Amino acid sequence: MAALDGGVVETESREPMERRLDRIHKALSELLEWHQPTALAVEDVYFGRNVGSAMAVGQATGVAMLAAAQRGIKCFSYTPQAIKLAVCGSGSAGKRQVQRMVGTLLDLPEPPSPDHAADALAVAICHAGGAGMRSAQDEAIRISRHTPQGSNRESVAG
Repeated sequence: MAALDGGVVETESREPMERRLDRIHKALSELLEWHQPTALAVEDVYFGRNVGSAMAVGQATGVAMLAAAQRGIKCFSYTPQAIKLAVCGSGSAGKRQVQRMVGTLLDLPEPPSPDHAADALAVAICHAGGAGMRSAQDEAIRISRHTPQGSNRESVAG
């Protein structure tokens, strides 16, 4: 794996939410157009004590998924625990441990900063780690859709 790009789309907290979301959508649309990915992976929204913050993150996630959907890009979502497990081997790893492991796994000269950028790269690593399994599942589904009921694969292919 290699990091091709990374960063954070920042908005001003004093801006109205609709303008912040528009800025996020435009920035992500440009990145999707530039990089032409085949998938978009996001972290599930964690509803902790700050519901307002979780709602804002959920809205931004929805905008990201919309930008992907407008280009026919499949979206995948992972829990924070699944991401930490994929990157660090423990679903309870701390932020600094995730940053260090992301830097190590991607052979970066130093851990990515800010931590939001490290989180995004961690989601990508989690997604990439399961890509082989998803590909095999997609192929199995494709084959099963083209196999007549009651027959096995060998009789269709033979």
